[in-house]
Amino acid sequence: MAMFFAVLSACLAAEVPECGPVLLVGQPFASRTECDAGAPRVAENWLADHPGLAQDGLHCAALADLPALPTRQVADGVHVHLGPPFQFEDSPDGWIANLGFVIGRDSIAVIDAGASRRQGQALFAAIRAVSDKPVSHLIVTHMHPDHAFGANVFAEAGATIVGHARLGDALQSRGPVYLDNLTRLYSPAAMIGTGIVLPDVAVAGSLDIDLGGRVLTLAAADPAHSDNDLTVLDRTTGTLFAGDLVFRDLTPIVDGSLPGWLAWMDAAQDAGPIVPGHGPVARDWQDAIGAQRDFLTALDHATRDALDAGLPMSQGVPAIVEALQPFAGRWNSFPDSAARDATAAFKELEWQ
Repeated sequence: MAMFFAVLSACLAAEVPECGPVLLVGQPFASRTECDAGAPRVAENWLADHPGLAQDGLHCAALADLPALPTRQVADGVHVHLGPPFQFEDSPDGWIANLGFVIGRDSIAVIDAGASRRQGQALFAAIRAVSDKPVSHLIVTHMHPDHAFGANVFAEAGATIVGHARLGDALQSRGPVYLDNLTRLYSPAAMIGTGIVLPDVAVAGSLDIDLGGRVLTLAAADPAHSDNDLTVLDRTTGTLFAGDLVFRDLTPIVDGSLPGWLAWMDAAQDAGPIVPGHGPVARDWQDAIGAQRDFLTALDHATRDALDAGLPMSQGVPAIVEALQPFAGRWNSFPDSAARDATAAFKELEWQ
């Protein structure tokens, strides 16, 4: 069916205004005529909820004319966008995470929303190019901004936001700093309309979501990559969205617990394909976690060696990084990430 949306040019008040496009996803229109008539009201209502922004322009756009993320189907009804496997500092826009959506008989669930409202909009357009079914759920796999910061697009589209039981606290404590950092890194215009959206539903153990003849099982992990990791298993195809519990090509980042992450990998998942948080889709469990397990095991051993040698952190971290150098050619964004991992591992394991 034809679909049109109002697109607002929204600006931050400043001496030199910073402006960006805001796709008003909450009100699709069946024709351009209807959109032209209804867009001013929709824009006015949206701006009333965003007092820091002002209107610079407004137009209607057909769905086919909206910027959309490239996606591919990896299993029946399971679609994935693969972000380039690099860290924020090595990316022009921060659109680095893998994102996905699963289509059921009645509705669609989105898994992760991207690094900004603008990326969330491009994901929404990609979904609408495939299906006009309602987006009933957005599942946020953890609090890092490359996965969580496009959430307001899907909240406005009517989705229930679902995350780990610790996700809300993590977003409240870290979210403002993340948003400030990304705004400085990529410009205020790139982050126009981006906000921190807390989950409506918190998962402490597991939760099944029925999209109509298609059940997704969400499982909350103990601290590992972060302290609020959530996986999503599509029971129809066996596809597992692992979030950042699985890194491929991009250097894994420890922001939760190194022993916890190693323990999580020890519990093999009977799943496939497996969609990592970064890097290519894996065909099975060993394909997904083999290289990551080797790296994190080496990190664990190097850290324990430094601690057993009685090195202070100032000497221990460089020693750990040096021990990890054989991995440098296998992982993107390695130097800074290895140093960050060495610091996190040293701080955690020195108290064990």
